[in-house]
Amino acid sequence: MTISLRAIANGVVIPVRVMPRAPRTRISEIRAGRLVVRLSAAPVDGAANLALVKLLTKALGVPAGTVRIAAGARQRNKSVLVEDVSPTALMGQLRTLLESMSSG
Repeated sequence: MTISLRAIANGVVIPVRVMPRAPRTRISEIRAGRLVVRLSAAPVDGAANLALVKLLTKALGVPAGTVRIAAGARQRNKSVLVEDVSPTALMGQLRTLLESMSSG
């Protein structure tokens, strides 16, 4: 379970693979270095992007406005920027989140 986080000056970029129109919205797994996120929202008028940002903000426990799509807004493979966080802290949050999902 490794994810290719990239540290930049103002935060960390997470590579994400989005699967829209899923039965429910959830963080699924890490596959091929990307965080796989299933979204119930359709990729219409930015609905899936908004759902992704809201999900990651809540799941990672970061303040609103610190998560945004840095690249790939119209693609399934996206780069999501989480501002004001270290790669170590973010990886710890992701690991805890994925472990709690797999055990529950």
